[in-house]
Amino acid sequence: MARFRLDFQNQDGHNLSGLLETPPPGVDTLRYALFAHCFTCGKDIAAASRISRALANRGIAVLRFDFTGLGNSDGDFANTNFSSNVQDLIAAAEALAANYQAPALIIGHSLGGAAVLAAAPHLPSIEAVVTIAAPATPGHVEHLFSGVRGELQTTGEAEVQIGRRRFRVRKQFLEDLAHYADADHIRRLKRPLLLFHSPIDSIVEIEEAAKLYRAALHPKSFISLDKADHLLTDREDAEYVAETLVAWASRYLGLRQHQEEAGSGTAPPVAAGEVLVTERDEPFLRGLYGERHQLLADEPRAAGGTDLGPNPYELLMMALGACTSMTLRMYAKRKRLALDDIEVRLRHEHVHVDDCAADCADAVADQDGRIERIVRRILLIGDLSDAERTRLLAIADRCPVHRTLTAGPQIVTEVDPGGQAST
Repeated sequence: MARFRLDFQNQDGHNLSGLLETPPPGVDTLRYALFAHCFTCGKDIAAASRISRALANRGIAVLRFDFTGLGNSDGDFANTNFSSNVQDLIAAAEALAANYQAPALIIGHSLGGAAVLAAAPHLPSIEAVVTIAAPATPGHVEHLFSGVRGELQTTGEAEVQIGRRRFRVRKQFLEDLAHYADADHIRRLKRPLLLFHSPIDSIVEIEEAAKLYRAALHPKSFISLDKADHLLTDREDAEYVAETLVAWASRYLGLRQHQEEAGSGTAPPVAAGEVLVTERDEPFLRGLYGERHQLLADEPRAAGGTDLGPNPYELLMMALGACTSMTLRMYAKRKRLALDDIEVRLRHEHVHVDDCAADCADAVADQDGRIERIVRRILLIGDLSDAERTRLLAIADRCPVHRTLTAGPQIVTEVDPGGQAST
């Protein structure tokens, strides 16, 4: 699984911090989703991160981000309101569409659930909506300001305690909630809706889910979260939400059809000792298959790729680094060395032969006098003598991949007759 930063600007020009969770190598990205976290939380709250990772494992890439004034996003929380949260969601969807693919699924937790219900009608790409422990209207949070209403009316702003943190809010926050006091926008949703809620939720009571269900038109579904708490702090609850969410969404997002078209989970046959490289939909995205394993290769977005996998040189260095680490571990185990851990870092670079000194004495320079080299740095952690460390560094050069690279293997290229057109 890979995570990518996706920062973007909202309508006020503030930079919002986003994180895109993508499927692991070998799992096709079937659709994209947008996740809205709970009130005053952040994109890294356990429920958001766990559900996003679980969905990514099932082929749904998920963008989660910090609303204005929260987490790593810019802006002042005191200047925000429910409407600004909705606008942040629209900006996030536009950023996802511009950089990857427009979201087909939108998910909201707690007040984030109320926000996705308000934002979805403005997002034509959204095909299904999911809420988790969401109130029927955002006015449900008004009770948080009951102790400072007088101050808000008098001075226009006040400090409130929400959870373990204190926030400054302004009078306009409460005024904005009045615009969403009814459930008319839910009746106009015109998308399949799935509601998750726990009957023992002490923050947003189960009756809120009942109000949502009554207000929504079909198709609509409700799933009880049994003994889960409001924040889904139990990992199993988050995993259950992800599993049932994908099963439900597969009907409305065409996930089964996408899986059949992409061949997700079904690797092409590869003979022992061979690897197969196939093209994917994107310009540089490639499927890499061995007899029993599969990976992805790609190029970064700056080079015209989609950055869904390592580039070929990174894969080459990973192979050398993995082989180095395995060889060192085998030797240390056989010699009973106190080697606790091994880290291998590699970098591919081009340097001028005059700057390479004795390390490049046998290297062949190109017409510009530059040579290619791979710099390998090995961290050996453990109670080792200087002699043992020196010996381990020498053993690193005996790794089979290292020996193959330095031996200059002959590469034979042939045409596979299976690709010829029939006549």
